[in-house]
Amino acid sequence: MTDLFDNIHGKRIAARKISGRVRSLYIASGQDFVTQPVDVLQCDHGGIVGDYHYGMTRKAGGREPWYERGTPIRNDRQVSLVSVEELDKIAAAMGLDAIRPEWIGANIVVEDIPDFTLLPAGTVLFFDGGLTLKLDGLNAPCKIAGTSIAQHIQADNEVATALSFVKAAKFLRGQTGWVERAGAVHSADKITVRIPEQVFYV
Repeated sequence: MTDLFDNIHGKRIAARKISGRVRSLYIASGQDFVTQPVDVLQCDHGGIVGDYHYGMTRKAGGREPWYERGTPIRNDRQVSLVSVEELDKIAAAMGLDAIRPEWIGANIVVEDIPDFTLLPAGTVLFFDGGLTLKLDGLNAPCKIAGTSIAQHIQADNEVATALSFVKAAKFLRGQTGWVERAGAVHSADKITVRIPEQVFYV
């Protein structure tokens, strides 16, 4: 055990707290992941009430190749969060004026949280409206979201635009999370971000 603690010297980052703010909110109230702007989201332990991804469980897919597709698993992807600063970087890398959050199914757009996508799994977000979310980890960009962007901008080559998004959005696509404490979140809410202690496993 002594060797373990000797070896993590220089590989440990203490827990800390930072803050940010909600820029805008969205809900997928239809039959797919594309979202629409709202002023408030009401959340319980199933996620965002009325949202396409609402539920305590979800079906395993390509992200979980260790399960047969369709296997019921815990829904750790109840909420999709992105950063306005990172969306701007993705758009610039793709040569676009902007990427609208609803095109890629975002529910909560945050601002003033540096390197939002790189926050470690287990980070907890506390919103002024009472909601608490626990982040599950960075959201890998996919061709489905890229195709949605291509369709919204009426790209000449949907496939090329979708693949461009996958490349440009790596480590910038945002986070997914689940509701730890039920509550509401409002536009312009302050967010308190509690980042857990990190020890790098090698």
